[in-house]
Amino acid sequence: MQSKRWVGVIVLMIVVSIAYVDRINVSLMITNADFLHALGLEGDRIAQGRLVSLFLFGYGLSAWFITPLFEFRWSVRTSLLISVLLWTIFTGASAVASGMAAFLVCRLLLGGAEGPLFSLKTMYVREHFAPNEVGKPNAVSSLGVSIGLGLGYSIVSFLIVHFGWRDSFWALAALNLAIGLPLIALFIRPSAAPRPASRKEGSAVSLFLSALRTPHLFWILIVEICTLSYLWGASTWLPSYLKEARHFSLNEMSIFAGLPFFVGVVSNVAGGSVVDLLPRSKAPVVIVIGGIITAICVTLAILAENPYVAASALIFAGAGWGFQSPAIPSLVQHVAKDGTVGTTYGIINGIGNLVSALMPMMMGAAMTSRSGDNLAQGFWLLVGTQLLTAVTGLVLVARLGRRTGETSHAASLAADAP
Repeated sequence: MQSKRWVGVIVLMIVVSIAYVDRINVSLMITNADFLHALGLEGDRIAQGRLVSLFLFGYGLSAWFITPLFEFRWSVRTSLLISVLLWTIFTGASAVASGMAAFLVCRLLLGGAEGPLFSLKTMYVREHFAPNEVGKPNAVSSLGVSIGLGLGYSIVSFLIVHFGWRDSFWALAALNLAIGLPLIALFIRPSAAPRPASRKEGSAVSLFLSALRTPHLFWILIVEICTLSYLWGASTWLPSYLKEARHFSLNEMSIFAGLPFFVGVVSNVAGGSVVDLLPRSKAPVVIVIGGIITAICVTLAILAENPYVAASALIFAGAGWGFQSPAIPSLVQHVAKDGTVGTTYGIINGIGNLVSALMPMMMGAAMTSRSGDNLAQGFWLLVGTQLLTAVTGLVLVARLGRRTGETSHAASLAADAP
């Protein structure tokens, strides 16, 4: 049984990896002249960023509104099968989009299909692992983000160069169909624990309202917004920044764009291990450390004159970002009520993606706000997100520590009562 639950974690890691290859393919396509010409996007940084932003709007709305329905009605396995099947369809549909409007609709629907993924992943870990064990499975399953981004740039670059941008969508759809669906069907199993009362009674609406009352929801949400803003801003514009501002070749660009996320694999596991060693009230310390490291490294990348120094600093920034990532689902699993974990994370992840969806467009606007086209200007926004992450992490440390102290004091009074 112990090994079977970890097989499920590995499968979730693979599914997340495939999803992130799907998500960042457009980041490579905005460096491709044929794609830009086909959709009329040449020279329009804001419109290029909108391709990612619209996906994220669909993703955020789905994570917010569809996740309660999935959690209330179906198991993690069934919900994942539905989600992956839908995003396979919409990835393939992108290949036949005849114009900008049709392509944007496909991006919106693809985001909606992928929206519940991280909530379902968080539900699986909560159902199969004890509260003091969730850090490592959260980290391992989240490795799919770094693996998908790390491999995705090279995979999509290869597909675009050798087969064209339209056929790359067909290849990614086939990847979802051939790997994602069979793995979920074979290895994701429902928990043997009884169904929580909150999911037996009431409705998806009551589940949603209950999740809104989760303690510290606002502060965890701020961290999620900042973390996702960095992810989507960096993954959208890093290839263009390396190729156009730092003048790397296509092969060098693919390698250096993926390396920050490969390094994030190691730091993600390290962050998850630290989370498990700490009391839950101290888990946000990981967020503080990761935010500070990331902000410093991105600043160095912007200011460095040597392109290889800048690329190296961005690699270390990826390590700082990866280190903080496991703390967020661990905090949700700690503070959410039984039976509302998926919906609570759906609210946090949904709003987080809706707000962070603006980051690719905001960075595009910042890059063209002065005379000329300065891609480095947009990366200052990423520094700001990580400084806010660190500050919010400190607030969470203080609030969770206060709550722990109050709980301990109440327990002591109860024990002393006659």
